[in-house]
Amino acid sequence: MTDWDTLRALADEGNEKALDRLADLADERDDVETLSELLDEGSDRAGEHLTRRAAAAKDLLELQRISDAGYDEAGDVLNRLLG
Repeated sequence: MTDWDTLRALADEGNEKALDRLADLADERDDVETLSELLDEGSDRAGEHLTRRAAAAKDLLELQRISDAGYDEAGDVLNRLLG
């Protein structure tokens, strides 16, 4: 298992798989703050995790924020919830 710091260094160098793995680890740890940071860095995987969480909670404002951060599927989920 690769440690967090190594994954972070790889992600900082542009490694998408490392960025995805960081998002998966953050999700497993229920670390929403880190997921949000990863989303801001362009991680679609973080967007997936955050969207799933926001949809389950029916948190429309969070779905809008996720969509505004660049994860378009959150906007689709938001529109479905709005009916």
